[in-house]
Amino acid sequence: MATSTTQPRAGRRLPDSPRDPRRVGFSQTLGRWDVKVSPYLYISPFFILFALTGLFPLAYTAYVSVYDWHLLGGQGDFVGFDNFAFVFQEPNFWKGLRNTFSIFLLSTIPQLMIAIVLAALLDANLRARTFWRMGVLVPYVVAPVAVSLIFGKVFADQSGLANAVLGFFGVDPIKWHGAVLPSHFAVATMVNFRWTGYNTLILLAAMQAVPRELYEAAVIDGATRVRQFFSITIPQIRPTLIFVVITSTIGGLQIFDEPRMFDQLGQGGPGRQWMTVTMYIYELGFGNSKSFGRAAAVAWVLFLIILAVGMLNFWLTRRIASESTPKEPRRKKVKR
Repeated sequence: MATSTTQPRAGRRLPDSPRDPRRVGFSQTLGRWDVKVSPYLYISPFFILFALTGLFPLAYTAYVSVYDWHLLGGQGDFVGFDNFAFVFQEPNFWKGLRNTFSIFLLSTIPQLMIAIVLAALLDANLRARTFWRMGVLVPYVVAPVAVSLIFGKVFADQSGLANAVLGFFGVDPIKWHGAVLPSHFAVATMVNFRWTGYNTLILLAAMQAVPRELYEAAVIDGATRVRQFFSITIPQIRPTLIFVVITSTIGGLQIFDEPRMFDQLGQGGPGRQWMTVTMYIYELGFGNSKSFGRAAAVAWVLFLIILAVGMLNFWLTRRIASESTPKEPRRKKVKR
């Protein structure tokens, strides 16, 4: 019998021939790890800083709030929720909470209204737009202490500029440091002076992202500028507007510098007329009692309030987004 002399073609391996294991080089392994790990390394500085400056102080404050912790004596006995019970029974805590929400309402609502109007004006074709945009941000750059000192003189009880202007119109002088509502109005004015320009630039950025074709179509249809503002601008910047509302809310709940520097004593008035929650925390921790445990308890209560406001923001954002999204019409079933 003749034996077959057929040889395998070049480049083909016989089925029963052993296959050499493929060796992966160190550079290839390093390249794979670089693709998988490098994105996490790029974002890791933020999470590390957030853990050190955010999560750890929050957890440590919760730990301090359940102990009789003194500024000088240090950690004491475990007291559980006694610090929270003491805080809820204190009248100054409820005064601070009332003042905080009152100043927030007097500052946020006018602040957002003025910021929207200024953003709409800066979005128009004005001369020297860059100059005006820089000008609205100047009050934000000024130090809060300087703003508080200046406005403290403006709203002086006897010789202030505000009473001088009111006296020109025949209005009796107002005790800005003696009554509750006038003091809240004065502190809210300082907050509005500092933060209106900041919110204006955020809303201006959102307005510039609105497609100009919508305004051109509205002009062709004969819509006025006011109608364009309420029918096009406001619906288009609604998510940004909600963001500004919530950030203003969180900032208003944590207000400290303006009411602290409104008078020389820094206690929120003789009757705690404008004392906020953060000022009450400072008084508990560094005042006469020097109780870090009670101050930490108030801080955690304030954190829960801010968290509730954040959850409300999330719910409102999703609700408004779902309502603004056009729904597809239902198709009628055709009977065959």
